[in-house]
Amino acid sequence: MTNDDGIESEGIHVLAAALATTDHEIVVVAPDRNWSGAGAALGDFDPTRPLAVQRVEIPGAPGIEAWALDGPPALTVVAGRLGAFGAPPEFIVSGINAGVNTGRTVLHSGTVGAVLAGQNFGLSGLAVSVATTDPWQWESAAAITLEVLELVIAAPARSAVNLNVPGLPRSEILGVKWARLAPFGAMRAAITATTDTHVEFVLEPSGYQPGPETDQGCIDRGYASLTTLAGVVEAWPDDEAPPESTPTDFTMRLVPGADVHPVHVVPDATVHRLLRRPELGV
Repeated sequence: MTNDDGIESEGIHVLAAALATTDHEIVVVAPDRNWSGAGAALGDFDPTRPLAVQRVEIPGAPGIEAWALDGPPALTVVAGRLGAFGAPPEFIVSGINAGVNTGRTVLHSGTVGAVLAGQNFGLSGLAVSVATTDPWQWESAAAITLEVLELVIAAPARSAVNLNVPGLPRSEILGVKWARLAPFGAMRAAITATTDTHVEFVLEPSGYQPGPETDQGCIDRGYASLTTLAGVVEAWPDDEAPPESTPTDFTMRLVPGADVHPVHVVPDATVHRLLRRPELGV
C-alpha cells in the first residue's frame, strides 16, 4: 500500500484497516509527507544518497507493517519492488486519495502514478480516490475497495485500475460502473497573477459537463467508477495503404525497428486500437 497524501493521511489509515480484515498480507510504504500531483515521478533520486525511512504505526491497524519513506509514491513502489521491505509485492493499492482523480488529469496524480509505476514493473494495482466532502467518506471508499479488490487481483498481469468513489455514505452510492476517462476533470488550474518573481495558480470548477459513460459523469450521478489505464504504451499506425501520391521507392510503413523517415506520420494516439503496452520479460 502507498498513497500520495503522505503516511499521516486519514485516507490511508482507513484503507489499511479495511484491508487488514482480508486474508492478504499488507505492507504499507508511503511518502513521509504530501506528494500530491507527483504523477509517476521518482523525485530527486540520487543513487549515492540513502533515502530516509522510518517504521511507523497505522492508527486502527497496529498489526500492519508500515514505513514512511522520503520520496514520492512511485519511488515507494520502486523501493518495494526491488526488495527494500522484504519480499517484493504482488499487488499495489494506492489511496485513499483526498479528492477524485478523474479525467485526463490522472496523468498528474501521484495516487495513480504509484499504480502505473507498479504496472511498469509487471504488477497490477488499484488506485482509490474519494470525492471531497465534509466530512470525508473514507469508509465508503474503503468498502467499495474491498468489493472490487478480488476482481482486480484476478485481472490480467499489469492491469492498472482507477477507482473513484462519490462522497456519499455507502448505502447511498448507486453502484460501481466501468467508465472512460473524461476529457477534463472536475477542476482546472488557472493563473490569477504573474509577476517577475512568482506565478499564482488557483483551482476552480472546470465547468465541463461530463457524459454518463465517463468517470466524472459516474461520480456526478452517484456511482463509483472503475477505469483501466495503461501508462507507457506504444502507438503505431494501422494497416491502411499509404496515399497514392506517396513515393514508393522506400519502405512506407512505420514499423518497430524502422528508421525514421519524413514520409512517416505520427499515429493518432486517440485511436485506442493502435495503442499497445510494451512487452516485459516478467
